[in-house]
Parts: sequence; C-alpha cells; structure tokens
Amino acid sequence: MDLTDPQQHGAVSIRLIRTKDARVLQHQLISNRGWLRPWEATSPDGPVSLDMRLSIRRLLQQYRDGNGVPFVMEWEGAVAGQLNVWGIARGSLASATIGYWVSENYAGRDVTPTAVALATDFCFREMRLHRMEICIRPENKASLRVVEKLGFRYEGLRRRYIHIDGDWRDHYAFALTREDVPDGVLARWVAGRAPQSAAAIPPADRQV
Repeated sequence: MDLTDPQQHGAVSIRLIRTKDARVLQHQLISNRGWLRPWEATSPDGPVSLDMRLSIRRLLQQYRDGNGVPFVMEWEGAVAGQLNVWGIARGSLASATIGYWVSENYAGRDVTPTAVALATDFCFREMRLHRMEICIRPENKASLRVVEKLGFRYEGLRRRYIHIDGDWRDHYAFALTREDVPDGVLARWVAGRAPQSAAAIPPADRQV
C-alpha cells in the first residue's frame, strides 16, 4: 500500500503521521482539553503522561507491524486532528476499527466524516479489508452524526466497552463492509446516497 501521497477530497486530506507532527498535535491536545476530555481513552491503571513523540513512535511501529494505520487529518494543509485505523485483523476476519479526534476550531467543517470516508475507502481498496467498525459513546452526538452522514450500519450496544474519561463506558457499534459501498464510502456520501437510517439506534438500546 502507498501512503506517500495524501488521500484528499476538497479542503480535507489524510496522510500518514510523522514524528515531526508531535509538537503541533501535542499543542492541540493540550489546548483542546475541555473539548476532548469526555471522549478520550484513559487507562484503568491510572493517569499516563502525554508524550506525543513517544505515542507517534508507537503508532508508526504498529504501522510497520501491520497492526494499524495512523493518519493525520488536515484542513487546507493545516493539522486538524488524528484518525487511527487500529486492531487490524487479516485472514478470515479482514477487519479494523477507526478512532479519531478533531480540534474544536475545525468542528463543523465536515473534516471528520470526510476523513473517515477517505480512510475507509483506502482500507477497502488498498488494504483489501472487508469490514470497518466505529464505536461511539451514546453521549457523543457529534460522532453519532458522522456515522449517520456516512451510512454506517448500527450493530449493537457494547456495555462498559472502553475506558474513557476515567471509567468503563458503554459504546454503540457501527460498521460497513466492502459490499455495502461498491463505489466507495466517499462517492456514496457525495452523491447523497448514504442511507442515514442505517445508523438508527433502536429504542431499547437508547436506555443507557
């Protein structure tokens, strides 16, 4: 797979993270603490230090090992956040999970749904993965809007699934398979053909 050139649509692009991104990413994480804290993964073993350079080295090692693809999201060439494809499974499963964060000053510009569409298309086309999953806290209305826009299919409630903001949190699971989007996630969304009802959450699962 070739990540030399960014994947781009309009003002939004994604590219492989670089060690020199550490300074700007760490600055954004610190300056956006109030915005990001409710949705950030934490450790049940206690606080961990925020060392972006070390984090990037680990992400790039996972990339070299074939376990993940760490992207930077950009708006008109400026770093707007991160998108990580993680938990890549090959063979009969051929799946992965997407996680992301975007700086508050880039919210509302469709940076995240565009980046998710670009990353999913890349994983289906270049990496030959079959299924992509996104798990979202029920309280995260902005992220729920992302999967609604792109037509990700709701697949169920996962109780106390990921340690977020200091405790084990429930998550909704959404997914797409390659057969769902033969022409690509981005093309389907741009053409207005993404079924927003696919992400609808049944009333029974809203009682969380």
